[in-house]
Amino acid sequence: MLADEINRTTPKTQSVLLEAMEERRVTVEGETRRLPEPFFVIATQNPSTLAGTYPLPESQLDRFLMRLQLGYPDQQAERQLFMMSTERDRVEDVTQCLSTEAVNNFRRKSAEVIASDALLDYVQRLIAFTRGKAEFHFGLSPRGALCVMRAAKT
Repeated sequence: MLADEINRTTPKTQSVLLEAMEERRVTVEGETRRLPEPFFVIATQNPSTLAGTYPLPESQLDRFLMRLQLGYPDQQAERQLFMMSTERDRVEDVTQCLSTEAVNNFRRKSAEVIASDALLDYVQRLIAFTRGKAEFHFGLSPRGALCVMRAAKT
């Protein structure tokens, strides 16, 4: 699921989305439904300095495995944007390259990977580093640490 400009949604909407990420289910009009597997969220965010945004609290941010900042395109990439078609919706041009079953199979296989002691030591040092430095407002949570380990196995 793509949650575009997630910090423009109300805190209640953010909470419902993040609950779906954690619980893997949603409740609509009293009926609870399981979400399809795989289910994951890719979210975009406007800078928090813009009016009308509701920043996600740290307890919700740690549900996202990665945070990337893209910044502005360089001049050449921006020029290519200018030269592209004016059509905004290019979803029709996207072709599926993996089946749902293949993605689920990759997930199962990565869960079977056994982490070496060296990897466990490294991840624990990494986590401890985030918890003990002033550069980090908050250290990595246990949930975040588990996600780092899953990513390393993958």
